[in-house]
Amino acid sequence: MRQLAAIYALLIAMASMARLSICSGRRGRGGRGPRLSTSQPHQLRYAPAVELTTDVITELAVSVGRSSDPLREGAVVNRAWTASVAVVVLAATAGCSTTSGGSAGGESSKIVQVGASINAWGSILKQLGGAHVQETSIITNPDTDPHDYEPTPKDGTVIAKTQLFIENGIGYDSWAAKSLAASPDPSRAVIDVGELVHVPDGGNPHRWYSPADVTTVADTITADLKKLDPADSSYFDARRQEFATVGLATYNKLIKDIQTKYAGTPIGASESIFAPLAAALKLELITPPSFLKAISEGTDPSAADLSTINSQISGKRIKVYVFNSQNATPDVARQVKAAKAAGIPVSTVTETLSPATASFEQWQATQLQALETALHQATGK
Repeated sequence: MRQLAAIYALLIAMASMARLSICSGRRGRGGRGPRLSTSQPHQLRYAPAVELTTDVITELAVSVGRSSDPLREGAVVNRAWTASVAVVVLAATAGCSTTSGGSAGGESSKIVQVGASINAWGSILKQLGGAHVQETSIITNPDTDPHDYEPTPKDGTVIAKTQLFIENGIGYDSWAAKSLAASPDPSRAVIDVGELVHVPDGGNPHRWYSPADVTTVADTITADLKKLDPADSSYFDARRQEFATVGLATYNKLIKDIQTKYAGTPIGASESIFAPLAAALKLELITPPSFLKAISEGTDPSAADLSTINSQISGKRIKVYVFNSQNATPDVARQVKAAKAAGIPVSTVTETLSPATASFEQWQATQLQALETALHQATGK
């Protein structure tokens, strides 16, 4: 019986250790152990080499009860002893849970309903919210021209349910403002990007092509999420830090590389979408601003602007032509054809994520890499 008592005490200790490992997320040998995933907060990311779970220890107790009985006191004693060990195991691990009622590190299970008029902002919103948001972007098709978009009744329903919504503003998505007004909610947080970055109606609406504005919007998203879900403030702060230092790392490096190598290089563009990024990259965009604005807003460019651009292309005064494939007018198509014929590299950009499954930073980094390649081909640098 003394041997049984010793084994019994050992199992109690093992159960207590299991509780510490499972409930606190303490790591085992080699730094591996149960840890909550940021994307799936109620699942264990890593499995320890030997996990002391309730099931494992109970099975061990049953095995010992069957085989470690030197006094052979009978099946009744064995069953009673085994049952008592199982009770101890369950008691030792009681209160440990990774269900939707909570998670390690003090996170709640709250999910905030969020949305955006376009998936450029929606991708950033989704990443910053992580496991604590459900995000829906209205415009996601790379073949859609957001300037001419007509919302559906389903879009209105989606917007009505949001607790945080991002509209671009600056006349770009006026339909979003109308949908928000049709379903007023005093508790809803609305980020109007144009108002946030102080760009008035009539200004360039493509603010997601401004690295500085992306930073401002990301900071505001995090602040609003913390107000809507205060219990998970530290989680949102961690997501914001990771987005800045990891998510945008390649994007920021490419911007710096292009600034360093190609600052001052003259380029042309099909519309105003590229203007904010051109300024950030320190490239010289010499296409007439009135032409860029006209194509962006769907109005006819002047004959003088068309003549100037034709001269810039034929005289090879621009090194690269940047083309928005989601807004290709006949005039733009002719310019793209002329640029290629003149041996001027053409680099493509889009208004929404392309492909739609890409993240904001993946999409932007791919476009920047293509631009860097075009600049290298044109200049030899």
